[in-house]
Amino acid sequence: MYTEEELREIEKQRKEWEEGPLRKSLQRFGLADNPTKFCTPLDVKGFSFLDKVGFPGEYPFTAGKYGVNMPPGLLEMGLGMASGGRAPAGGYSGYGTAEDTRDHYKNMQSLGMMTGPNIAFDLPTQCGYDSDDASARGEVGKVGVAIDTLHDFEIIYEAFTGSLEIDKISSNWTINGMTNIIIAMYIAIAEKRGVPLDKLRATPQNDILKEYIARGTYTFPIKASMRMTRDTMVYCTQNMPNMNTISISGYHIREAGANPAQVLAFTLSDGIAYMQEGVNAGLDIDSFAPRTTFLNFGGTMEVYREIALYRALRRVWGRIMKDRFNAKNPRSWMLRGIGGPMGCSVTTAQRPLNNLSRGVIQGVASALCGEIPAGGAPFDEPLGLGHSREGMQLTIDAARIMVCEARLCDVADPVAGSFFFEALTDEIEQEGWALINKIDEMGGAPAAIEKGFPQREIARSAHEWQRQIEAGERTVVGVNKFVGEQELDVLPQTIVEHPYDPKKRAAAEEKQIDRLTKIKKERDNEAVQASLKRLKEAAQDDSVNLIPPLVESVKLYASLGEMTKALKEVFGEYQSYGNL
Repeated sequence: MYTEEELREIEKQRKEWEEGPLRKSLQRFGLADNPTKFCTPLDVKGFSFLDKVGFPGEYPFTAGKYGVNMPPGLLEMGLGMASGGRAPAGGYSGYGTAEDTRDHYKNMQSLGMMTGPNIAFDLPTQCGYDSDDASARGEVGKVGVAIDTLHDFEIIYEAFTGSLEIDKISSNWTINGMTNIIIAMYIAIAEKRGVPLDKLRATPQNDILKEYIARGTYTFPIKASMRMTRDTMVYCTQNMPNMNTISISGYHIREAGANPAQVLAFTLSDGIAYMQEGVNAGLDIDSFAPRTTFLNFGGTMEVYREIALYRALRRVWGRIMKDRFNAKNPRSWMLRGIGGPMGCSVTTAQRPLNNLSRGVIQGVASALCGEIPAGGAPFDEPLGLGHSREGMQLTIDAARIMVCEARLCDVADPVAGSFFFEALTDEIEQEGWALINKIDEMGGAPAAIEKGFPQREIARSAHEWQRQIEAGERTVVGVNKFVGEQELDVLPQTIVEHPYDPKKRAAAEEKQIDRLTKIKKERDNEAVQASLKRLKEAAQDDSVNLIPPLVESVKLYASLGEMTKALKEVFGEYQSYGNL
């Protein structure tokens, strides 16, 4: 802390500097104003180290979530190395039929690049359509694996037996509206294999609110979807205590165009809504909050603001949990698993090898804000191809170089106490709180989404960002600047085709439809219809948890589309038009 006398002296000397050396430099270089920000103690008046920063691994977590900069197990996962103990989930992947994805996972295991699955589902599955639905045509197996019935899920998990049995791995499922059906399938597999539910570890994304805000794979109205999220939290807390129940994602909100304050406010307001849902259901906040995770908040190339954003995010969430929800367990205060400022939107199809540089810069920012210094998205991410082995290897090696050679993880929160970073962290935090308070006044995140508030704010922000690029006010190297004839359009030596080209995908679609037709013909359809009737009856009673009746239907090989249709008949469908 500085005394008032010291602050007055600093202010006096800063004015002298502005009128003297600074003005002379601006005149010398023909500048209208100062393009370089310089901060002093005047920018952080009243700064309290313990209140604003604290120590790594302690509230308010500004300096990091852990007592060390990065625990060895997490660091090894980020570096693509084998870690001791329970095997972590592998890279995000999945395409075509269940057999295609199973075989891909087996191949990745043979290369030492995968243990547990991190499953990508195709759009029909994400939105609750069977592969034989007319709406699914052309999309089956396209951006993820098609899952119609328990049979498909069983085929995928044939890749995980023996030393990688499901109680020895962690699974990630990137799906939201259909989360409870996928959990029901996992429960069915565990029960068939005789694996106790309390031994299972997995993380479903299950973040339905961000779908209404930014991504669009929603099915049911918001109230019904929140009921299903509540059912996940309650059932897993009571029966599957090692399951993470939700992975709240700021990434998609950011990629849609949100600025730092917006991604902080909209994502954490979603988190508030989920926590309140659990409390309203009768759960003690400390019984389920520690199993809440966050999936990245995206990022731009503006390194300073990204570092400040992630410091502010941890601090704001800690205060929300401690002060608003009166959580007592420090793990409930922690913003778990967020990852660093990485975003696919910063990569470019033009001169794709430049994406290597962008990834390293983002990785450095990640390390400086206390997150895993990953190497960003593979350089060929924007080419619309499958990630090449070269792209994946370079990304992993970039992280290894940052950690092992540059030793960026040797110091926790190296920017702590910086006049500039503390001022910028405070600025983003204050802007975020203003938006959170505004959302509270609207009745919380679900009500704000119904009014279209976050959607409009993000649209405005995205429009302004794109306008700046098109006007040349914001530079993207090789896209809107440095594109003259003398510039080389450097391309990678090797371009790997997508592992699932259109011809293969068309064949997979027909194979998937044929399998579903066969299953529907051979199963006990009378029992299936009876179970779907019971599912509808359960949906009509808000106090009933839907996971048990979903498990019953799943075990009878009711399809995902049939279960979704039964729920739609009770819940209806979400209509977004008119809200914006």
